[in-house]
Amino acid sequence: MTRTQKTVFILVAVVAVILGLTVNKVLNGRSAGNPTELIDAGIILLPQSRTVPALEMTDENGQPVMMDELKGKWSLLFFGYTFCPDICPTTLAQLRQVKSELPKEAVERLQVVLVSVDPNRDTPTQLKQYLGYFDKDFRGVTGSLENLQKLANAVSIPFIPADTSKPNYTVDHSGNLALLGPDGKQRGFIRAPFNNQKLVAQLPGLVKRD
Repeated sequence: MTRTQKTVFILVAVVAVILGLTVNKVLNGRSAGNPTELIDAGIILLPQSRTVPALEMTDENGQPVMMDELKGKWSLLFFGYTFCPDICPTTLAQLRQVKSELPKEAVERLQVVLVSVDPNRDTPTQLKQYLGYFDKDFRGVTGSLENLQKLANAVSIPFIPADTSKPNYTVDHSGNLALLGPDGKQRGFIRAPFNNQKLVAQLPGLVKRD
């Protein structure tokens, strides 16, 4: 090999290394969640995390749950109810579909929690049966109307309490999700309507964060 050939070989090798490092950096950046891509997927992160109030609820198994203790996983809080005619079944079906397309590592770091805004009808038994239609691992909580309103206001997803004296009443609520980090604090929101494909692309990188 001549000196010229050696020089060319070395230059090609150096360029290959630089390109490899660049591609790796880009891929890692994507997996961590590009802010623009997150927003495009409807994921809005807060500039500063919010503490969730220490409110006691009851889960789908009838066990007490403190809402400031949802830790260890990223939590998607959806404020809805089991007698909801449209938004709730559609949202839960979408979340089930998104979950089914996520890699195993992301699924293990994520949980969906239905916060019932209809404590009058949504008993733990009703919650568990309803959520079982969508995903056996979906969680459900409910509590006093006062605590539910405090929680909803704290995470900026308010609802309008229903007039329970009316037959077949409905509850006005948002389709947005409150996004809680593994530290139990609110990190942001996921806006409705959801784009399943974009959420599947962005959630794995997001839930890798602590």
